[in-house]
Amino acid sequence: MSAEANDPLTDPLTQTVADVGEALGTDFLSLSDPFTPEQADVLKRVRAFVDDEVLPVINDYWERADFPWPLVRRLAELGVVGAGIDGYGCPTLDKVASGLVQMELSRGDGSLATFLGVQAGLAMTAIYRCGSEVHKQRWLPQMAACEAIGAFALTEPDHGSDSIGLETSAHRDGDVWVLDGAKKWIGNATIADVVVVWARDTRDGEVKGFLVEKDTPGFDARVITGKGSLRAVWQAEIDLQGVRVPESNRLPGANTFADCADVLATTRSDCAWMALGHAVAGFDAALSYTKTRKQFGQPLVNFQIVQQRLVHMLADVTAMQLYCAQIGKLAEIGKLTPTLAGLAKLHNTSKAREVLAVARDLLGGNGILLENHVIRHMTDIESIHTFEGTETMQTLIVGRDITGTGAFS
Repeated sequence: MSAEANDPLTDPLTQTVADVGEALGTDFLSLSDPFTPEQADVLKRVRAFVDDEVLPVINDYWERADFPWPLVRRLAELGVVGAGIDGYGCPTLDKVASGLVQMELSRGDGSLATFLGVQAGLAMTAIYRCGSEVHKQRWLPQMAACEAIGAFALTEPDHGSDSIGLETSAHRDGDVWVLDGAKKWIGNATIADVVVVWARDTRDGEVKGFLVEKDTPGFDARVITGKGSLRAVWQAEIDLQGVRVPESNRLPGANTFADCADVLATTRSDCAWMALGHAVAGFDAALSYTKTRKQFGQPLVNFQIVQQRLVHMLADVTAMQLYCAQIGKLAEIGKLTPTLAGLAKLHNTSKAREVLAVARDLLGGNGILLENHVIRHMTDIESIHTFEGTETMQTLIVGRDITGTGAFS
């Protein structure tokens, strides 16, 4: 980037939402300097969208647990749905640019970023990697335009971290597959036009993928209510009772659980970028608030202990940025392994939880008000911390890699 990159009035990484405060130094190590023009452009576009269109309205959607349809439609207009997929109307964004999109959307709202992760990172990627050319031509252009919504149904009520143990069954009946079972925590399922359902073939015991289209008899999806996290995106419980799917809707490239795991591996690094966005939102809000909030006759930032906590928050955010910068580079050259992505996810979600807890504390009682854009991020990070493999599961996976010994079956 140009020499203006260090100017807080022009550097996109140092711009923050107007209703929280002035431009802040959230790119302390100038990691945006080597951004390509394309990466800088997508960051500016998504940041402007978040500041101008998301933050003014998202608290209301979140509080009502309502899905923000107008914002979702704008994602397609921004050209950010389907990054990493070649052709089919999808945007040509590299891995770093794609991560920056997830970071910025999460800085605005975790629900919106999660929708994109399900729509593009899981459902579209599964069709692109495992589907036939007919499947790709039919679904991917519509999904890139958000004219069709997708979902990815893997997790089951009794199989969360143990996803490989899924019990949903598929048995062949002539030219039709019959699916039976249950799924849980399936994002977008109640509004999806197509759901990628993973089920175990009763003949060979292997896990296969199927495209279940909207209004297929026997497919019942219900919104999970009572959530205290990611309230503006809908997850569902699904019942599959004798769901008949034609052989033409089976994903020909999804024949083992390893094929499913390959799709999941592409989205694990997204969680690290998402966690970074949540942490930046918390840090920006805390720094802005403590500069203007006066107690004992002076702004809070005048107190040593407040400065100490802000500096520690900045150190954590900067470390998270370094993780994301490196996994972005590794992904671009094909060297990002699932274990490395898991380590980044483990680190960033853990640090984001700490940063947001400190931010909430620095805002005092005002920290629990949605208008201050901290408590929403603090609860939303709990979901990011959990999905795509909890901290515990990532620890065991990385531990196996560095020790050569698996501590779980």
